[in-house]
Amino acid sequence: MSTATESITQTARAFFDACETGKGWAECSAYCQPNAGFAAQAEPLAGLQTLQQYTEWMKGLLSFIPDGSYAVKSFAADDDRNNVCIYAVFSGTHSADGGPVPRLVRAPAATMCT
Repeated sequence: MSTATESITQTARAFFDACETGKGWAECSAYCQPNAGFAAQAEPLAGLQTLQQYTEWMKGLLSFIPDGSYAVKSFAADDDRNNVCIYAVFSGTHSADGGPVPRLVRAPAATMCT
């Protein structure tokens, strides 16, 4: 693995973990451009336009899904395109106050752009 791939791999892993464990923008911003864009097709995320908004959304999500966790199913780094792709499954139980009315909610597919 080249140094460039090691660098983007380490950064991607650190960002992904901070984001998906609800650390919010305060911690995630160390791994991102300040104006990083975000887009998703899932209804709960439709109004979010920045990575900052998404990281704060995840932080809020974990306030009423305190056992939330993720399992990485695939992780790939593309050195030629300076790109990392992470596929993971997020799961948890809505067990605290807040969030939407309890119902089955599927984890949305999302695209993060930096």
